[in-house]
Amino acid sequence: MPKRGAAANLVEELAARGLFLAVAESLTGGLLTSAFVDVPGASKVLLGGIVAYQTELKHELIGVSRVLLQEQGAVDPEVVAQMATGIRVKLALKTGHEESSVIGLATTGVAGPDPQDGKPAGTAFIGISSPSGDFVYPLELNGTRTEIREQVVQRALDALWEHFQ
Repeated sequence: MPKRGAAANLVEELAARGLFLAVAESLTGGLLTSAFVDVPGASKVLLGGIVAYQTELKHELIGVSRVLLQEQGAVDPEVVAQMATGIRVKLALKTGHEESSVIGLATTGVAGPDPQDGKPAGTAFIGISSPSGDFVYPLELNGTRTEIREQVVQRALDALWEHFQ
């Protein structure tokens, strides 16, 4: 399914379930949020997103543990889990929505070409935080920097769709 088709289906599904979406991005740099914004009517469900590209901003803006970031680096499954939970809690609070009606979706990883935190290009993680639990999806991807970022967006859309099935 094309990226925009998947995002449109997710907007429809979120609206039908009375749910809202909060997005935290690192390596995707806004591409994931943009996939939703491209869908007419996305404002019904998309609360917003934060691009926390620099490691320290993951702590300052989203609430990821500073100790975790120092010990594990930004490319880590627990980091993406905390990003998903942090954005979900923060945007629910800031918009006055019940936390139980918000899903947090997060990405972190290495787009390349150089390794980061000892992880090779193509290593990425997707995190989902929802009332039914928190989930982390590890990825090992190949391609150019652009291809890796686009693949992470598509995999994040797929993971969120699977979350509803």
